[in-house]
Amino acid sequence: MTKSKLLRMDNVGIVVESLDDAISFFTELGLTLEGRAMVEGEWAGRITGLGNQRVEIAMMVTPDGHSRLELSRFLTPSVVADHRNAPVNALGYLRAMFTVSDIDETLTRLRKHGAQLVGEVVQYEASYRLCYIRGPEGLLIGLAEPLGSNR
Repeated sequence: MTKSKLLRMDNVGIVVESLDDAISFFTELGLTLEGRAMVEGEWAGRITGLGNQRVEIAMMVTPDGHSRLELSRFLTPSVVADHRNAPVNALGYLRAMFTVSDIDETLTRLRKHGAQLVGEVVQYEASYRLCYIRGPEGLLIGLAEPLGSNR
């Protein structure tokens, strides 16, 4: 029997309260809205284990077309936990990291959408400039600007 192999990472999912605000923020970051739809019914609940559900989703894609971010707004059942303001050392899903060409210019644009710097922008050796920001609804987002030979 041949061992099945991993083909790719398809997407990362984030649950939000305002799909419109999240789409606006991630569009400003540079992702493109690939599609928006309502996912509902018993079949979807069999996947998630939530039973009959109604969820509005938006699929965002990175400029290279290789990575996707699935934004979800649960209408039914209602949200039961909130991890958005967890500190960087909390267990579980924490952040998504995006590579940008100019971290300062990106921060200027994202601040207009409510982004706040968590700590500060730091340089790691001659490789990257890095920071964490809190985006819409307090979501933790990492930004990395490649330097030198990493560009």
